[in-house]
Amino acid sequence: MSTASTTDATATIVERFSLKALVEACLVVEEGVASTKDTELGMMAGAGILPGPFARADEQGLDDVLAALERAEGDWGDGFSPPRLLRRLVAQGRFGKKSGQGFFPYPQPDAGQEREHVLLETRGDVGIAWLSRPPANPLSPEVIRELDDLWQAVEGKLRALVFASSNIFTFSAGADIKAFTKMDPGKEGRELVESAHAFMRGMESSRTATVAAVNSLAFGGGCELAMACDFRIAAESATFGQPEINLGIIPGFGGTQRLPRLVGEAKALEMNLIGDPVGAYEALRIGLANAVVPDHELLDSALSWANKLAGQAPIAIEKIKQVSANGDLDAGLDAEKQAFAEAFGSQDAKEGISAFLGKRQASFKGE
Repeated sequence: MSTASTTDATATIVERFSLKALVEACLVVEEGVASTKDTELGMMAGAGILPGPFARADEQGLDDVLAALERAEGDWGDGFSPPRLLRRLVAQGRFGKKSGQGFFPYPQPDAGQEREHVLLETRGDVGIAWLSRPPANPLSPEVIRELDDLWQAVEGKLRALVFASSNIFTFSAGADIKAFTKMDPGKEGRELVESAHAFMRGMESSRTATVAAVNSLAFGGGCELAMACDFRIAAESATFGQPEINLGIIPGFGGTQRLPRLVGEAKALEMNLIGDPVGAYEALRIGLANAVVPDHELLDSALSWANKLAGQAPIAIEKIKQVSANGDLDAGLDAEKQAFAEAFGSQDAKEGISAFLGKRQASFKGE
């Protein structure tokens, strides 16, 4: 066989195996055998396929892969029939890396918004804060400062902000313990914790709504960041936990306070004292997650929530957040009465009532 024929045969073999691997990987997801992330990691770690079939297809372009499969089906038979999952993603305009989303999401940050570890991407009134310190996205002092800086830049300007991870391995594995051990706990450590608390409390009282798109591990500080958001949308592969007890320390970014408010005192004490994580569906059951979606639908689902929130009246959002969950009922009711009067007197309220009576879509301005 000539060198050219050998090269052609090798190319054909590689293409057949690559396309077949993608087809089978899609079928595993469609049949509910494993999630997108677990299938990808299984193919990488178990079969030694690097990158995995989904990331490889995203890199090539899902529209191009679909066209290749359609040709392969004609040449090599029904075993190469394009899977429904692939067809659906292409129909949604999710072509992979070149479009910003395929089987996995890919950040497309705004010009000038590429911080070292946190990226900002805006889509109209909605922003995406990408945690981008792979593979674990630890919350180091630098990341906390970048998150605070990003929040100051968007708070009150964007209607909604989604926190997401730029890699499939973790949302955030928690605080960067090595970095924290190098700090003076009496001064630098306290200042950093106070900065993180101020940033997260600011989120909870802002008219900018926040959504955490938790794709994988959200441990320690990562779980606390998610809990400081207004909503948590979890991928099926997501896992939440507060493992600080295993290091002989306690949660430092609000985990002792926000967790019981979300899941109840007994479950929060269990999670904080034992340190065992909970999966996505358990998080949904106990109130830690608001929804669970397939891995590959996470970003779209989180953006759907964010777009819905972006259409709501900003002043009403702000007031509801500010007066909710007051520990004292009477104090909470007094705060609610004051907030109601302020919201009811706003231009947004006049617009909302007028739109309702006129059976049209309201256009809120935050005034």
